[in-house]
Amino acid sequence: MIIMADNDYVNVVVKEAARDDAGRGIARVSMDVMRALGFVSGDVIEIQGKRKANAIVWPGFPEDTGRGILRIDGNIRSNAGTGVDETVRIRKVQASVATKVVIQPTQPIRLVGGEQYLRRLLHGRSVMEGQSLRVDVIGNPLTFVIAKVTPKGIVVVTDETTIELKETPYKPEEGKKEAATADIHYEDIGGLGRELQQVREMIELPLRHPEIFEKLGIQPPKGVLLYGPPGTGKTLIAKAVANEVDAHFITLSGPEIISKYYGESEGNLRQVFEEAQQNAPTIIFIDEIDSIAPKREDTKGEVERRVVAQLLALMDGLKGRGEVIVIAATNLPDALDPALRRGGRFDREIEIGIPDRNGREDIFKVHTRGVPLAEDVDLKDLSETTHGFVGADIALLVKEAAMHALRKVIPKIKDDEGIPDEVLDQLKVTNADFTEARKHVDPSAMREVLVEVPDVKWEDIGGLEQVKKDLTETVEWPLKYADVFEKLETSAPKGILLFGPPGTGKTMLAKAVANESQCNFISVKGPELLSKWVGESEKGVRDIFRKARQAAPSIIFFDEIDALVPSRGSYTGSSHVTESVVSQILTELDGLEELKNVVVLAATNRPDMIDKALMRPGRLDRHLYVPPPDREGRKKIFEVYLRHAEAILSGDVKIDDLVEKTERFVGADIEALVREAKLSAMREFIGVMTGKTELERTEAIGNVRITGKHFEDALLKVNGSLDRDTTEQSERQSWEILFNQDQRMILEDAAAVIKRAELKGIGTTVPDSQKSEIEDLRTALYRQTKDFGLIKERTAQVKGHLDGTG
Repeated sequence: MIIMADNDYVNVVVKEAARDDAGRGIARVSMDVMRALGFVSGDVIEIQGKRKANAIVWPGFPEDTGRGILRIDGNIRSNAGTGVDETVRIRKVQASVATKVVIQPTQPIRLVGGEQYLRRLLHGRSVMEGQSLRVDVIGNPLTFVIAKVTPKGIVVVTDETTIELKETPYKPEEGKKEAATADIHYEDIGGLGRELQQVREMIELPLRHPEIFEKLGIQPPKGVLLYGPPGTGKTLIAKAVANEVDAHFITLSGPEIISKYYGESEGNLRQVFEEAQQNAPTIIFIDEIDSIAPKREDTKGEVERRVVAQLLALMDGLKGRGEVIVIAATNLPDALDPALRRGGRFDREIEIGIPDRNGREDIFKVHTRGVPLAEDVDLKDLSETTHGFVGADIALLVKEAAMHALRKVIPKIKDDEGIPDEVLDQLKVTNADFTEARKHVDPSAMREVLVEVPDVKWEDIGGLEQVKKDLTETVEWPLKYADVFEKLETSAPKGILLFGPPGTGKTMLAKAVANESQCNFISVKGPELLSKWVGESEKGVRDIFRKARQAAPSIIFFDEIDALVPSRGSYTGSSHVTESVVSQILTELDGLEELKNVVVLAATNRPDMIDKALMRPGRLDRHLYVPPPDREGRKKIFEVYLRHAEAILSGDVKIDDLVEKTERFVGADIEALVREAKLSAMREFIGVMTGKTELERTEAIGNVRITGKHFEDALLKVNGSLDRDTTEQSERQSWEILFNQDQRMILEDAAAVIKRAELKGIGTTVPDSQKSEIEDLRTALYRQTKDFGLIKERTAQVKGHLDGTG
């Protein structure tokens, strides 16, 4: 509903600006208001709050229609002396073209090329004397004030406007109130919409409208505890709220309070609260509160205990606090004294967590607002590949990328001259700059346990198509198609066990799935976790899972997991460290704390040694057998390891021939074989070139070839890791895990018949037809994809011949 006021003004309700509108000097007005007042896009409006401000009008969003809403950013709100959800008056004004605008900083600063930069920034925008202007220069916010405009009133900056930037700080005329300087506003906080809304409910309402609480007959909230990892925006939220509600803001840190003299620490704390009451409404912000208010039963210092007691007394003592709210921040909430964490003291605890993909994209938009980005920079793509990055990391990443771009133009700048306009115009931050910056910025949430996302792709792994497909479904689908899982009301598997003979590619598969799904990859080595100190091993497991939760989506990879979680009770007389670790891992996998977007990958070649409790559904749900490569698999592995060697292979090297000669080879053996063949060619080349000059060797190196003879030499040195017994034993181990009881009976029956046939064949002559039947049964039994009907049929056939009934 549109409420008209006097002098052509209309009343509207202030709301936050859209993220992309921040810092552009525009105001979005509801379509109903625009139609009623005859506004068109580009008109200049005057905004009347506690002070006057101006903006260029743009159409509002469809959802705002009929609600009388004005969306303006924190800069304009600050100039108008208003806040979110407050009512202001607006009207259309006729703005003149500015002939001259004089700008002054709020602090002494010398900005080379600043006038050209500000001209480009203000082009097409409306300005008036006394308004403040915040500019981001490579991640550093600078505040300027429009000191003088010609002609007087509200003017629009055009190409004809002369911009003068003075170095002396701005001082308001005598008798005039200093313009509010823009600092931190809600639009400067990305990815914390829900958390910010909670904080505003707790803080803005009591400070702005205490009468509501008086009417309801309840006490307003007294304190808010913000907790979460460092760099997520706890301090930023406190500053933004203080700025938006125009409250007095006091920052408190431990060293300022603690004193060596008896009673002085408590006195310092009392002075802070007295100053807060005198300047109410006030927000007291205590950063790292765990340093001055630790658990009293755990601390040995008398001073800390007294400070905690004084803080408790001040927060809910006999004397009413009035319009004073305490905000505290910590990344160790469990280290705080429990007496502080109850109603009447810190009424609300809000977790400020690591941002998700959408949150990171919001943060990138905030920090790149004043950065000239090249066309090849995709913020969405950057947000998808920066798992574990908190707001502070993203700010640093943008700054590093901008500095890398700046280094490229520094040689074109002469010390005694300003920066030429053409150099400034060419200054762009490209995707290559961000790639370079990534090398120097690590995600702080994962710094202790981070392993770089491995550089292994699916195409680097030959064969194993079914295993790749299963891994993709288990790891990638929950991340890419979360909405489908939600619709079907199901959850993704929590864990995957990769098992099979050594060298078949289990670790490579884990690395590839981490790369393909762009997840953080935490590699856990068993011996690192085991400690002789009681509780230390379990703490290590807890820390790994805690970090993985914080930096989700992530993959925790346990290689050779049989060493870390053996069957409990199998080692008598041991210190029970491994049993405690098993219990801790089981608790983490399906305990009360949910694992969201965290997948546990484990690899072993001894699945029979793993504790059975780990293998049940809800823990390691999926069991994937990584078999030795068959003929087709070996061919694909050779193609992978020889794909960049076509130019140096001689014509007599045939991959099909190599496949035939490597019957019992696994992937690791084939890699060793190719490496040995290349070394053989290298030995031959170096032997021929002995005594030749450097130039002759350089010219001859282009003629080096790997021949069939080199592969024959390599085959004499590199043997296959597996024999038939080992392969069949690994297969039979997998039956226990992969198949149900009926299927296992069919397979065990077939294996027993083959064994019986082999024993019967000793010392007697077995007809060739029966030998062929036995080999057909063996092939069907140990094939990767089992046809149980065919196995059953052939088992009966061989059995019949052995019993003399076939």
